[in-house]
Parts: sequence; C-alpha cells; structure tokens
Amino acid sequence: MKRLSTYLLAGIALLSASCSDFLDTAPKDALSPATTWKTETDAESFVVGCYNGLLDPSSILYLDCGSDIGYNNFSWEGWRPWGDGSLSSGNTGASFYDFAIIRRCNTVLENIDNVEFTTAGKKEELIAEAKAIRAYRYFIMNWWYGGVPIIGSYTTAEEAQVPRNTEAEVREQIAQDLDDALTAINTTPAARGRIAKGAVLATKMREALYYGDWQKAKDAAQAIIDLKQYELDSDYENLFKLSGVDSKEIILADQRLESVFGLGVIGQMYNNDDAGWSSIVPTQNLVDMYEMDNGLTKEEATGYYDAKHPFANRDPRMDMTILYPGQEWRGKILNTLDEKLADGSKNKNFPTYTDNASKTALTWAKYLDPYEQYSNIWNTAACVIIFRYAEVLLSWAEAENELNGPSDQVYNYIDQIRERVGMPKVVRTKYDTQDKLRELIRRERCVEFAGEGLRRADILRWKDAGGKMLAETLMSGDLKRITGAINYSETDPYKRAEVTGTATIETRKFAPKNRYLPFSQTDVLDKNPNIKQNPGY
Repeated sequence: MKRLSTYLLAGIALLSASCSDFLDTAPKDALSPATTWKTETDAESFVVGCYNGLLDPSSILYLDCGSDIGYNNFSWEGWRPWGDGSLSSGNTGASFYDFAIIRRCNTVLENIDNVEFTTAGKKEELIAEAKAIRAYRYFIMNWWYGGVPIIGSYTTAEEAQVPRNTEAEVREQIAQDLDDALTAINTTPAARGRIAKGAVLATKMREALYYGDWQKAKDAAQAIIDLKQYELDSDYENLFKLSGVDSKEIILADQRLESVFGLGVIGQMYNNDDAGWSSIVPTQNLVDMYEMDNGLTKEEATGYYDAKHPFANRDPRMDMTILYPGQEWRGKILNTLDEKLADGSKNKNFPTYTDNASKTALTWAKYLDPYEQYSNIWNTAACVIIFRYAEVLLSWAEAENELNGPSDQVYNYIDQIRERVGMPKVVRTKYDTQDKLRELIRRERCVEFAGEGLRRADILRWKDAGGKMLAETLMSGDLKRITGAINYSETDPYKRAEVTGTATIETRKFAPKNRYLPFSQTDVLDKNPNIKQNPGY
C-alpha cells in the first residue's frame, strides 16, 4: 500500500501559515485560492497537507508522562508540568491549542467547489476526509481545554478574536463532521496513514467513550467490528516494530520514512548508555499494575508475588512493554540499579549518573525493541499507532458493562485481549458484578495501552466511588523508583534485579482544576481578550 508520508512532502509545500501574531487562534493560508485551486491534484495536495502535524507522534508518546505510569525529566520539553501539577497560565507545558490544521481543512471546504473533478466520487471523498481531520483536531482540543472557538473564515486577526464555544457545542460540531464524513469516506484507506471509515468510527468511539456517552461509543465500536477489516495481531510485540507496520490490528498510524520523513523522538526515549535521553520513561506504578501470570493481582498473590523480585511471574505484556533491570538487552545484562558495574566502572544508566539516565530505572520497550531495527535512532521509520483494534474491543466491553453490566460478550472480548499474550481468561465468578468488572477493564486498558498515550485521559474520566477523578489520587504524592542491585549470578532474568527499597523522584500534585489545561497568557489570552481562562488558573 502507498504510504501517506510519500505524499506529505508535496502536500505540505502547498500550505503555508501566515506569520501574524494571532497565528495560534486563526491561522491563514498564504496562497491565493485563485492560483492554486485549479485541478484535482491541487485539491488532493491540500487535503494531504491537512495531515501534517495532525497525528503528532511525539505528543502521543509523551502523553503518558502526564499520568501515573510515565515520567518526563526535562521541564523544557513541556510534559513535566503535566505530571507534577505545576501547570499555570505562565507555565502551560506542552500545548494542544493550535488551529493551523483546522484552518487548512476550512480552506479545503471553502475552495473545493472551484475544482472540476473528472474522477467519480473523488470530491466527496476529499470533503469527507477534510471533515474527519477537522473533527479529530477539535476533539483533541475540546477534551483538553473544555471548549474552544469554532472558527470559520477570517481575513484579519481582529475578526478571529472570538470567544470560546462551550464544550457541548464543540462536541456537536465534531459529531456533525464525523457523521458527514461517514457518508462518503473510503471504506479502505487510499494510502497507509490516510483516514478511512474505520478511523472515523474510531474517533467517534473514543470521543464518546471519553465523555461517558456509552451507547454511542458501543455503537461506533460495533460498526468497526462489523467492517471485518481488522483483527488482533497474534504477536503483541510485533505491533510496535518496523516489521509490524502492516498489521491488520492497526486502524490508523502516523507514517514515517527513514531519512526522508523520519521520527526523531525515538532517540529521546532510549536510555543513556544507548545514546538516548530518557525523556519518556515508564514508572514503577505501571509495573505494579500488571497482574501475575496466573491472573491474580500482586496484592492477591500472597506467596507468589515477591517484592524483592517484582518483575518475576508477571503478565507477559510487562516484558513486552518495559525494559527492566536484569533482562538481556543488546548482548548484555541491563543494569540500572548499581552505581558501579561489576568491572568497577561507573554505570552510565544509574538514575543519578546524568540527566540522560532514566530516573525511574525503567525504559519503554514499545517502539525501542529491537534496537538494531534502526540504522539511526534519531531518524527512524517508526509509525506510532493512533487507533488499533484492541481499543475497539475494550471500548465495546467498557461501554456495555456501563450500560448493562457483565455479559458473555464482554468477557469474550476481554479474553481475546488477554489470551493473545498468554494470560488466563477472566474468572467469571470473580468479576461477576458491574463494579468488579469495571475495575478489571480499567486495569486491562492500562496495561494493554501503556506507553500509547491513553492513560491520562482515562484517569481524568474515570471516577472513584465518591465521584472523584482517579487522577486526584493517582497523581498526588511522591513518585518513586526502585533501588537495589543486580545479581549477576542469577540465571533467571526476571529475578536478577534484587529490590531493597525505593527513592523519591519528585513529589506530584493534582488538583481538580487540572482536569483542563490552562490557556497561555502570552500566546492566547493577551492576543484574544475574548478567550476566558479555565477556572483555577
């Protein structure tokens, strides 16, 4: 299949945003419609240009740093404030407030009638694609900011100084765009990375799930299932390797070509001794989330879980997701626990050796293993996944459980996720109520999608029995790493790490106001006095 990235270079060349001070609120295209909207190629190129920056693989990989299962060590990268709770109007961290892509989509929709198409249905397909892209972008901003302006055509910055629409109004716009897109979008992608029906439905599904619109989420998930285009990959690890880019589980992924349109953030994820920065790392909290390989949680597995060897006997997804101390890695034993190695030399991967050493003593394995798949870790062909079929099954299961409680089909979908990695089926008698099954589904989502950017949104939308966001508990207090030593005489890689204690990495705080992100004072509020700051900032 053709890859979207091969078209992006040409498409992006046709798009340029103005350099006005108001760019972040109402970007304008610099090219005149009179000179560019002549042929089908013009229209196609503009639509392809709408993808540039849309799927944003760097943000997806960083997003879990704003949750309990990830950590970002460098404040200048923008994600540490999401994690430690220091967000403010003057310290917004990484921002999703950007209308450039929405403005490109508007330009397409405003000018496409000027083109005479000779290919039947092509115009309708491109309009559908532009609306799907616009909906996805509005969804991202609406979820994180809680209501943003719905912009149309503006010729000046002053005209674009409009107030925020409500969160409900933006949701209505998203729903309308997605419904419109579904009437004409391709059933299968025109190229790998292009949005087709499955991706539109996945956007609809995730948006509805995030807002607790259970029936809508279930219906969208069912529609994806009914397409019969997707299936679980039998090899979980393969999804995150270059060899897995054509997996039938992937519904939509960012597309990269090494040395042409490469992805450099992969280099930032590797540990110091692998020439990386350890910018994006998992936490011990994530390790604690994995069940034992017999299906019991570590709290339930008295006598089987050993705190001295916390990596032993765990859900196989732990080993497939995390590079942990004691395992075999690049021909030697990975050591992030000893300050000095067996030969007396300083350990470059010891958490306090340098800023570029993982502060949690852990590194992601997803997209990083095997190291040898990349000729240059700073310019890779890694294709970061946006939507995959496992999310469809777990979203259906969550929505159905919230609507009607446990059922054979809910158990079946969860079993499919678990059994493909060798985990036992769900014990029906143990998870036989809505509350108990909800707890299991939440745990499954965490460990299945760890490192894929879904966790913060999940712990914002999920509430405890008292109605409080889970993030308020999980994101407050000391973030810790394990301490101990590597036993080189131990042959079992899961037991080589001998944990003796913990050390504090940082103290985090999460207030109710952190449900939404703050608008930047200088970049947004000062430029548009009609934008009102989110409460608490």
